[in-house]
Amino acid sequence: MGREIDEGWIEQAVERYRRIEALQAEFEQASRGLKVTVHSPDGLVELVVTAAGAITDVRITGALHGRSNAELSQSIQAAVTAATDAARWAREKLHAEMFAGYRSLREV
Repeated sequence: MGREIDEGWIEQAVERYRRIEALQAEFEQASRGLKVTVHSPDGLVELVVTAAGAITDVRITGALHGRSNAELSQSIQAAVTAATDAARWAREKLHAEMFAGYRSLREV
């Protein structure tokens, strides 16, 4: 004997899936538009990064005179590392805000 198919449940599941899929697309778009500015510890380099991880601007904000190439390289590396961390933080914060109404699959 076959099982009964609950068409209403299936329709609700499909609708929930479509809402989540649309929200994910909105999240990806928002993460490309959300920008965070970070600086190297010495204040020499400033980077702007999106929550998606794209560096959109690089500025040298301190004086270069008297600094070696190695010092400039270290400042850039520190700023890029800070930008990576800032992008991750911004993405997690945005995700928490946008998906607050949904339980994680790990919680199920």
